[in-house]
Amino acid sequence: MYNTIQFVHSYWAYLVLAVLTITTINSLVSYFGNKEFSARDFRLALFTLIVTHIQLLIGIVLYFVSPLGAKAIASQGMSAAMSDPNLRLYVVEHPLAMIITIVFVTVGYSKHKKKLTSKPKFKLLAIFYTLGLLVMLTRIPWSNWF
Repeated sequence: MYNTIQFVHSYWAYLVLAVLTITTINSLVSYFGNKEFSARDFRLALFTLIVTHIQLLIGIVLYFVSPLGAKAIASQGMSAAMSDPNLRLYVVEHPLAMIITIVFVTVGYSKHKKKLTSKPKFKLLAIFYTLGLLVMLTRIPWSNWF
């Protein structure tokens, strides 16, 4: 079960990174290009929201079945987990950074829906999705990706 969830979480992460990057670039280009907000832009932002939330759910399950998650804290204690940089990444830093990323995506999506014109919509998406993307890029366990 652990290997399957880890596999899904790892490969879904590529989709999350790609979609968040595409939506961020689209929002920035559209904002600076003074483009009209279309149904395509709305669907892209919504798809990004959905994909990131699915990744969160998969990540929560993985956190509790992985030997590098809650089990590591239970077996070694929090002080041991915090003193080991690799274990700290998996136990604290990665989950916290990804939750912050999802908060940025969710807030950006929620706030953009309240705006009536294109420029403010793209501005909010560009700001919050860019912040989310930057936070995500700082705490991806790159050693496992390549």
